[in-house]
Amino acid sequence: MSFESEVISIRRYVHENPELSKCEVKTSDFILQKLQQLQIPAKKIAKTGVVGLLDTGLPGKTIGLRADIDALPICEENDVPYKSKNANVMHACGHDCHVAIMLGAAQILSQNKKDLVGKVKFIFQPSEELSGGARDMIVDKVMEDPKVDVILGMHVSELIESGKVGIKFGAMMASVDRLHIKIEGKMSHGASPHAGIDPIPAAADFILAVQTIITRQIDPLQPCVITLGKISGGDNYNVVAKEVFIDGTVRTLNNGVREHIKKSIIEKLKALEISYNVKCSIEYIDNTQPLINTDEIAEFCKQTAIEFYGKDNVVMIKNPTMGGEDFSEYLKYAPGNFIYVGTNNGPDTAVHIHNSKFNVDESALPKAAEYAAFTTRKMLKEMK
Repeated sequence: MSFESEVISIRRYVHENPELSKCEVKTSDFILQKLQQLQIPAKKIAKTGVVGLLDTGLPGKTIGLRADIDALPICEENDVPYKSKNANVMHACGHDCHVAIMLGAAQILSQNKKDLVGKVKFIFQPSEELSGGARDMIVDKVMEDPKVDVILGMHVSELIESGKVGIKFGAMMASVDRLHIKIEGKMSHGASPHAGIDPIPAAADFILAVQTIITRQIDPLQPCVITLGKISGGDNYNVVAKEVFIDGTVRTLNNGVREHIKKSIIEKLKALEISYNVKCSIEYIDNTQPLINTDEIAEFCKQTAIEFYGKDNVVMIKNPTMGGEDFSEYLKYAPGNFIYVGTNNGPDTAVHIHNSKFNVDESALPKAAEYAAFTTRKMLKEMK
């Protein structure tokens, strides 16, 4: 089987057999087997994660190559031979592609081990979609023993033409925080609201007021989003509700802004208790920090991309996205860069991620694997 066919075959196997976050048992078994076949010592960590280490035996840097491996709770609608076999589970974010790219890079690097120095650590991370997998891997010391000096990640992009890559300096993706709010009142008959404490108008007031944090407290030049996407409460049309639940997310590109929003939301809930006589509680989950690429590493990847793909095939990304990626957690421990791999080759491959019809131009994947190996080899050789 040719290298190109092998990479595509890996992608299709993983795509056919998707597993949700924290359930990637068969996926990690498959990855472990592939690394062992390449004679790369590997083991499971963080329950369903995998780490492999290619050690040349010669002194040098340790480069980390990370791929996420979990799927989404989506029912696939694509009519393809490799359609998901698992009901209501689908690789609709390209993680199957990331596995294939990094296993392809592992094959190239392992076959050329004699020409390398230093070490390459292959990091296959579970639970990216829940934004907890990176932290679990880090707790299990994936960035240590040996210490990772530089970390690289890749993500397929339906917004970039197939055969091209996207490079972004600085802030690339937003932090991802989750909110779960409970506003408690007191039940009463709907005809006698004065006998109860109604949490619904309190919740309505909070939902409107929280947006003024962005419009009146944050510099307009600082991108940030507060989305309260779910609200539930009450038992019947003629009963004053006992409690209301609100779920939402906060996205920012600046940790200072992130902390300000968190503090202000908590303060508004305290004020709500006084003005409405309700009781408020909040579970504020700090999922991931903003993904901010390291300029030095981004420049290195830009130059290797120009050398490998050609200048006309390197897209310089101007604006960040408010979507999140827990690759950012690794950047607390090592400099690094996150790279987009273009996979758009017409309408069928232009559907946005997290969609039941998401698909990619598979021909872009082997070349991305070669680029990852090319960049890693040059880093090990040139970075001191």
